[in-house]
Amino acid sequence: MQASSPKFNVVVVGQNNRLQYEAVLFAASLRHSAPGFQGRLFVATPEPGPRWRQDPGIRNADVLKALSQLDVEILPFENRVFGEAYPYGNKIEALMALPEGEPFVFFDTDTLITGELADVPFDFDRPGASLRAEGTWPKPTLYGPDMDAIWRALYDRFSLDFESSLDTGQPLNYWRRYLYFNAGYFFYKCPRQFGARFLSYAQAIRDEELPALTDQALDPWLDQVALPLVIHSLGGGRDALPEGLLDGSVSCHYRLFPLLYARESDHVVEVLETVAAPNKFKKVLKTYDPMKRLVFQGKGARIREMFDRNNLPHREQLIRKAIKAKGLWLR
Repeated sequence: MQASSPKFNVVVVGQNNRLQYEAVLFAASLRHSAPGFQGRLFVATPEPGPRWRQDPGIRNADVLKALSQLDVEILPFENRVFGEAYPYGNKIEALMALPEGEPFVFFDTDTLITGELADVPFDFDRPGASLRAEGTWPKPTLYGPDMDAIWRALYDRFSLDFESSLDTGQPLNYWRRYLYFNAGYFFYKCPRQFGARFLSYAQAIRDEELPALTDQALDPWLDQVALPLVIHSLGGGRDALPEGLLDGSVSCHYRLFPLLYARESDHVVEVLETVAAPNKFKKVLKTYDPMKRLVFQGKGARIREMFDRNNLPHREQLIRKAIKAKGLWLR
């Protein structure tokens, strides 16, 4: 068993869309798989305001009841910068509402906890994030700066040491040479310190006209552009956690239910179907059509039969195409 971490809180973001159902499932999986977790579990919800055309909060009484039964604390927060125009910014602004000075782990809501989270040896002085990433950003143009120059310009903008962030075992201009994370989870000793820096960096990247970023798309990549800069600035890096725990035996960032059934392990599917089964949760979750059809009507098993988990297509697009051809692409 791994050495246990100090007490910490967990937070996901919930809204009045699919995220509210994923939040119930996340909480149920945490309570099922991590009985040793002693911290507080928050579902952060954006409050109505000028950055939303409609109320984004969770108002479904059955969802709220299920979350209460799972000992979840609803954490309202205000969108001062992002909102409907960039909902990925919720994971940045929600941090400012968490208890100051208390270690935290943020997870994307489309995650299942599949093992004992309390046994993960977090060093909350050294932040880290998900390495289950692909080289999605930047996309250098033919006549523009190359990948090395783009990342160097960002580190220079925030007065960070670029060279110490590099994995020099990787080739120049190959994306893995540069610090890059999926924002599906991240952690640190203080959410407000992390959140303030994350917000400051993301705003600057979005609003300033940095020449190196000309022709580079920032939607939806802005959070993943700023995140490695934040982590590096706070003394974290690639090696902040042992391999094989988060995005491994302890958590699964499945993203979409069809992809879960196509790609993930038998254990992940077992956790999903086990925690969704109690009637007090099932009656809530089955009102979300993808869960109703894939989990409760058994159509996820049909997707599972289509793929060999030991020999999956190299490109996710091929998996999606095959599922769509069978009429089972539900999201």
